[in-house]
Amino acid sequence: MNDKKFKYSRKIDWVINILKSQIPNHLEIPFKISFFKDKSYIFGSGRPLFNIKINNENGFAAFGSFDQVKFCEAFMDEDIDIEGEIFQVMSIRRIFGDVHPLHIFLRNIIPLFTGQVKTDRKAISEHYEYDDDFYLSFLDKTRCYSQAIYECDDETLEDAQRRKLEFVMKACSLKKGSRVLDVGGGWGVFSEYAGLRGIQVTSLTISEHSEKYIRNLINRLKIPCKVKFSNFYEYSTDEKYDAIVILGVMEHLANYPAVIRQLYKLLKPNGFVYLDASSDRKLNSKPTFLARYVFPGNHSYFCLQEFLKQVAKSGFELKNVFNDRYSYYLTCTQWAKNLENARQKIVNRWGERLFRLFQIYLWGSAESFYHGTLDAYRVILQRLDVSNKMYKNKV
Repeated sequence: MNDKKFKYSRKIDWVINILKSQIPNHLEIPFKISFFKDKSYIFGSGRPLFNIKINNENGFAAFGSFDQVKFCEAFMDEDIDIEGEIFQVMSIRRIFGDVHPLHIFLRNIIPLFTGQVKTDRKAISEHYEYDDDFYLSFLDKTRCYSQAIYECDDETLEDAQRRKLEFVMKACSLKKGSRVLDVGGGWGVFSEYAGLRGIQVTSLTISEHSEKYIRNLINRLKIPCKVKFSNFYEYSTDEKYDAIVILGVMEHLANYPAVIRQLYKLLKPNGFVYLDASSDRKLNSKPTFLARYVFPGNHSYFCLQEFLKQVAKSGFELKNVFNDRYSYYLTCTQWAKNLENARQKIVNRWGERLFRLFQIYLWGSAESFYHGTLDAYRVILQRLDVSNKMYKNKV
């Protein structure tokens, strides 16, 4: 055995010993790790559900660091490959650390100097910098980029998304002629669904891709809607709205006191707010990998309890809250499957690295919702009628 091979053999043994000491507390599924085609180890009993293949020294260094970000970067760069069920791979990520205090500090301090509006615009433009076709390759026909509402595991994502959109209509008591503000218009899902029913939707977006897409959609369908390039915090209008709809955007609106004030300012008395979001029980929570590569800036998961503290101080009444954790697991699972079905098209147009990045993001999200490390909520609020004396002390 030459010196280099002996050195790596000792390092591999060291890594394996660390894994053996950690796995009984974190893992109950069998898997395999292969090092440089020379050595392989199986953990657990039964047929391995996946095989982590360490292809080279960079991959070994990333794996041996036991750092989530370095592991994911090595996977994106093909220094590490995964054979088998990526959903199951995500269950061992808790063995890997995510300790990056400098990144957290910079993520939260930079907006104080550049301003939140500028930070938001840069973050959204980076997430949506790819062609619309990339995102539409894994979304369903509704183009909705937030959780669906499933009634059973085997129904289609499109049916579950349409159920959610119909739920929004009913929850906000919308009818022909209603005026609705759609915060974060995406690919015009709510403009299309509500606009075809005679509802006047104004979509706000700070993504040029989104603005162009929605404007073309409105012109093509001839629906009574419009799109405005504006940050929600800065938006103003003389005519109030009957409802405000926020589909999967609360993760980008972390200043809850400012959000509540703006919602109140833009709504008519007795108007409704519908919002849905992925949620964490800790305020300002977001894995470093997602912060670097998927959702940059100081955006973070929705924190329900902190948001409701602000609602309790406001001129809003909480009408209902629903936990959609399992539905979001099913939603992300279907997105991930759609992504993998479109693999060849995606790799040909945008490269293997982007495909692997979204594999991590979508399967990792699915696993988090399934095991309860993330939640997902629908929240319905109603602005109090200030003419009612019992509510005057709330506004």
